[in-house]
Amino acid sequence: MRALGVDLGTVRIGLALTDPSKLIASPHGTLPAGDTEADDWAQTIAAEIARVAVEVGADTVVIGLPRALSGNETSGATNARRVAAALRLAGDVDVHMWDERLSSVEAERMLIGAGQRRTERRAARDRVAAAIILQSWLHADAVR
Repeated sequence: MRALGVDLGTVRIGLALTDPSKLIASPHGTLPAGDTEADDWAQTIAAEIARVAVEVGADTVVIGLPRALSGNETSGATNARRVAAALRLAGDVDVHMWDERLSSVEAERMLIGAGQRRTERRAARDRVAAAIILQSWLHADAVR
């Protein structure tokens, strides 16, 4: 089986996927973030993530948990927790939350280093950040 990584953005939701052996994470795609103020937003996003998980054969979903450098959760953490809770109810997958500190910054640096233009980076940043989150979780899981 595979693991699916999720980076919840305000415009796009980045997705990443492991290889079948769960050793390497790669960017997979994006979903539109939608209106986070809508009452059913978390359930709608969770249903979409569950759909993708089934489509790609993922048995595990790793959702990035936004934290400040101090370690305190940011305002985005509430949305991440809402989606995780809804996904636990909606999907037949293991759901994990993972510290995503600086994943978007690292993704941006990687894309700049690869010579991508600003518009190309904007489209790729969320899915690359999801891959960074997922790879970090994979490394930590391997150490345990």
